[in-house]
Amino acid sequence: MIPRYARPEMVSIWSQETKFRIWFEIEAHACDALAELGVIPKEAAKTIWEKGGAATFDVERIDEIERETKHDVIAFLTHLAEFVGPDSRFIHQGMTSSDVLDTCFNVQLVRASDLLLADLDALLAALKRRAFEHKDTVTIGRSHGIHAEPTTFGVKLALAYAEFDRCRKRLVAAREEVATCAISGAVGTFANIDPRVEEHVAAALGLQPEPVSTQVIPRDRHAMYFATLGVVASSIERLATEIRHLQRTEVLEVEEYFSPGQKGSSAMPHKRNPVLTENLTGLARMVRAFAIPAMENVALWHERDISHSSVERYIGPDATVTLDFALARLTGVVDKLLVYPERMDKNLNQFKGLVHSQRVLLALTQAGVSREDAYRLVQRNAMKVWEQGADFLTELLSDKDVTAALSEDQIREKFDLGYHTKHVDTIFARVFGAA
Repeated sequence: MIPRYARPEMVSIWSQETKFRIWFEIEAHACDALAELGVIPKEAAKTIWEKGGAATFDVERIDEIERETKHDVIAFLTHLAEFVGPDSRFIHQGMTSSDVLDTCFNVQLVRASDLLLADLDALLAALKRRAFEHKDTVTIGRSHGIHAEPTTFGVKLALAYAEFDRCRKRLVAAREEVATCAISGAVGTFANIDPRVEEHVAAALGLQPEPVSTQVIPRDRHAMYFATLGVVASSIERLATEIRHLQRTEVLEVEEYFSPGQKGSSAMPHKRNPVLTENLTGLARMVRAFAIPAMENVALWHERDISHSSVERYIGPDATVTLDFALARLTGVVDKLLVYPERMDKNLNQFKGLVHSQRVLLALTQAGVSREDAYRLVQRNAMKVWEQGADFLTELLSDKDVTAALSEDQIREKFDLGYHTKHVDTIFARVFGAA
């Protein structure tokens, strides 16, 4: 994790202190279940909760023990025993390290998901507000970066809203898929621990028992989780790239908020750069990169190996912390985005009516002209606009082949901007609901 791109609440999920506290809760909940089954004394389970629950785990002490044992879970259990005393012999009965490690990892991913879902809710709220604000703000749509036909800036934002709404649904599904618990012992056969212990721990932690865990929870679940984070990151980049293009000097239809005292360049005092959305583009690349090692973690040897472990120590914190930061940053960009309708109107009319070419083409075909001839007639007048700076309507009205098929009123009518926005309400109803 890089502190520059991290927010405290998400970072705390991945702290050593949080991890060891979750490890303790897994062990203590398992002791409760073992006590109910008569495997260990109920008083021992109570003591473990009282003494372990009140303990402040010393990360440095655990690290010191691990330097000798070369085993992180054993180091933790040894430190826990220092608090619990003789009853510590009942801790970890029939369990294996992966029961603790994998269940904890999934608890952390679930908690991270909840923060990310809250982030998405905030972003969706900002997008919805700005979309309705600019529902009727006409702007030029572009294909291949070239002027196409009119749309509205609100429709652009509605598109982003619908995309992130899909992202939210995917993340809910990924959260559910990764929210499993394994307390099944060596190679996952429950030979030394009753399956009811797993059921109890899972319920206590808000998880579901893993149907078949071998000695690890299957990593296809995690691959899906990190792939979902990668898709969310890609959607962040798509919107960030749109804003970056629209902020270019030659376009300047929108602009990131430029705060008082902010500097755009160490050399050029006039600069107002899209630094936030450029940053988001870079962060998205990083989050996507974590999906590949997560997929490669699926193929473990037999019932267990630890080739996935080092990978997850990186990607668990880094992917969730980075995405959390990116979603919050994008929400701020959308919330404060400067929108310039006058510039949109100027750009829309830059090529003097060319954006209405399709309407003229269709009108000619409906008037009896073949599509091939209609296309040729419209294109030859359009090229004069591109190459000579002519006015498209004037050229059409001067073209005898065009006026032979269409009256002047019919031609002029095809230059009505309202034609292109007549179904905006329908689009908004589909995205945001009839209300």
